[in-house]
Amino acid sequence: MNDSDTDVPPELRPEVQPESQPYSGLTPEAVLDALEAAGYAVDGRLLALNSFENRVYQVGVDDGAPMIVKFYRPARWTDAAILEEHAFCLELAAREIPVVAPLELPCGSTLMTHAGYRFAVFPRRGGRAPEFDRADTLEWIGRFMGRIHALGAVQPYVHRPSLDIASFGEEPAAFVLDHQFVPPELEGVYRGITAQALDGVRAAFDGVGAIRRIRTHGDCHIGNMLWVEGQGPHFVDFDDSRMAPAVQDLWMLLSGERADRAEQLGKVLVGYEEFCEFDPRELQLIEALRTLRLIHHSGWIARRWQDPAFPTAFPWFDTPRYWEARILELREQVAAMEEPALWLEQAMR
Repeated sequence: MNDSDTDVPPELRPEVQPESQPYSGLTPEAVLDALEAAGYAVDGRLLALNSFENRVYQVGVDDGAPMIVKFYRPARWTDAAILEEHAFCLELAAREIPVVAPLELPCGSTLMTHAGYRFAVFPRRGGRAPEFDRADTLEWIGRFMGRIHALGAVQPYVHRPSLDIASFGEEPAAFVLDHQFVPPELEGVYRGITAQALDGVRAAFDGVGAIRRIRTHGDCHIGNMLWVEGQGPHFVDFDDSRMAPAVQDLWMLLSGERADRAEQLGKVLVGYEEFCEFDPRELQLIEALRTLRLIHHSGWIARRWQDPAFPTAFPWFDTPRYWEARILELREQVAAMEEPALWLEQAMR
């Protein structure tokens, strides 16, 4: 889930279509032409893959396996921010950490521009969703996540943002309300519960105090992992990579009741701490981070609503039922943030 996280100066924005039609010029011919410009002999096969923020395609290549090409949403990231993410992925791959990293193109970079659209090319990787209910799977994921974070802590991002309360909570909440996406009869309730939820988030961060932020995957859910039998997990799509507490890449692996989540966390940390020390204070941020993600998601859809793909994909977004569900969800999060955090001692039992 992505949002417009950076305000890119106009002089750095590529020549592209307006935000209301950000991909109107990205025709199948333009996609194939871009791959040819990158040095690939395409065979005409083209398959659009499931992606909303960017546009991603599988493209057939003569005498070789199909390639994956990602066209970046115009004006979301600067070139420097995209290349910084690419460099992190290449660092990880060079250390045999299983991430799907971009390929170097004939231009000498991992990023090219064609018809006003910036794009990168990736090798295609197969796999299935990991089975999070298996202890060995969770430990295996934890080991690789520990290795990712050990390298992520070596140096900070310079051009990519941090996960913070302003950009993930305050700004998207204000955008939704200022642009009147919430039905009038629910606006006051939504405004009040959002304010209460953000107060809970601030209290959680204040209670933890100073914490280390490192380079993270940023969006480490089951859809961004491919499991290959005998090889384990492959991590894909670092597009949301940013500076964040390490627990940001761990909490989305957990599901079920509190006891289930504690047990799952314990298995992940068994593997994780073979390579990277985990600060248990960060466990107090899990529900706060979940709350920010929920607020951020609604703001992300709202910011992209003029993109024709979004009303088609989220037809319920402008209905009262959607916002009633978000209000209930945030009430549950306010209560969850008031409960004691999962503690390492519980998780390691």
